[in-house]
Amino acid sequence: MRLERTSFAKRLAGYTEAVHLPEQPVVEGRLLRMVGLTLEAEGLRAAVGSRCLVINDGEYHPVQVEAEVMGFSGSKIFLMPVGSLAGIAPGARVVPLPDTGRLPMGMSMLGRVLDGAGNALDGKGRMRAEDWVPMDGPTINPLNRDPISQPLDVGIRCINGLLTVGRGQRLGLFAGTGVGKSVLLGMMTRFTEAEIIVVGLIGERGREVKEFIDHILGEEGLKRAVVVASPADDAPLMRLRAAMYCTRIAEYFRDKGKNVLLLMDSLTRYAQAQREIALAIGEPPATKGYPPSVFAKLPKLVERAGNAEAGGGSITAFYTVLSEGDDQQDPIADSARGVLDGHFVLSRRLAEEGHYPAIDIEQSISRVMPQVVSEEHMRQAQRFKQLWSRYQQSRDLISVGAYVAGGDPDTDLAIAKLPAMQQYLRQALRASEGLTQSSAQLATVFGQ
Repeated sequence: MRLERTSFAKRLAGYTEAVHLPEQPVVEGRLLRMVGLTLEAEGLRAAVGSRCLVINDGEYHPVQVEAEVMGFSGSKIFLMPVGSLAGIAPGARVVPLPDTGRLPMGMSMLGRVLDGAGNALDGKGRMRAEDWVPMDGPTINPLNRDPISQPLDVGIRCINGLLTVGRGQRLGLFAGTGVGKSVLLGMMTRFTEAEIIVVGLIGERGREVKEFIDHILGEEGLKRAVVVASPADDAPLMRLRAAMYCTRIAEYFRDKGKNVLLLMDSLTRYAQAQREIALAIGEPPATKGYPPSVFAKLPKLVERAGNAEAGGGSITAFYTVLSEGDDQQDPIADSARGVLDGHFVLSRRLAEEGHYPAIDIEQSISRVMPQVVSEEHMRQAQRFKQLWSRYQQSRDLISVGAYVAGGDPDTDLAIAKLPAMQQYLRQALRASEGLTQSSAQLATVFGQ
């Protein structure tokens, strides 16, 4: 069946500014069946990744739902919907959209809250687009990337002093639920020296979106930020798109020569959205229910962050990774550690003791720290970690009084320096500590 261009234009009028009508008639398909989250259609030719409209012409309740082609088998096309399928019936028309899905970009995005399709969620009206760009950004030759050579001040003392971040680094915040990772992200949002901040709230509770914007990001932080939100009740495809969209926004500003801070909460929800999609279209599960495509998509997303070519901008990225049951060997956590440039592990024990930020210094590492700090700073950080680790190893003996002073010089020194080390590691929510101050206070811990 063919749909003439005039009726096609009338039906899609007002759908999106990004749609450009084709010069030739569009071939329709028909919806055969729906299995779980997957739609099966027949009668149209559409490439994987292209968009379609599923149209149900009910007399009283006409429904249109956007869907994306995820795969095919013979003449059957498998689609995943972006929104709710309520009202869609067997035999509904499936119309391919001619546009490949370009997204609005521009400086007018600053201060805005958008969904995974670029639509405004903040009630401030349609965003004025300066450019329209495809979802997939250009690939940078790894040999042409500018190496990480400059430290980035994140305003958090224990990170600046002991886990120094480099401009263009990609790091993971590994934690279970309720140990303060969102609060830590908010602190970095307010304190980090970055020209542009891009925040992706992927698959989190809808309540947390407004709370993050109002209480953690704040009015001043929002002025230089773009927030892309796709809460847990969104379709898995929308959550997947939101993660890719916020990465594409960061790439856009980096290509403009800006230093960008990308915060994504969370990488695990991105992986879970891909798992839902892959299992729905029949991909077999591999590790703990995660299909192989999940582990292929993680590095594709993460590798898009980092420095541009010499003289260009940068994307410093922080991804939160949820460890199910505080298990650091969770398959997503394990895979993320292999593709990131470092990781900060948040400890539930420290959080329960009221130690914030609850960063476990022993399990955390910044792989680029030796490249961005002085040798003296590196030596002091290593000595701090050695003493802190020595105390933790003897913690039980010390607490029950079984340790005898003089048994080990390092343990004696660790006990003496414990109050100073604890004070160094803790920081108030609204307090900011710069790189220079953090380094100077690190030296005072050892009386230098």
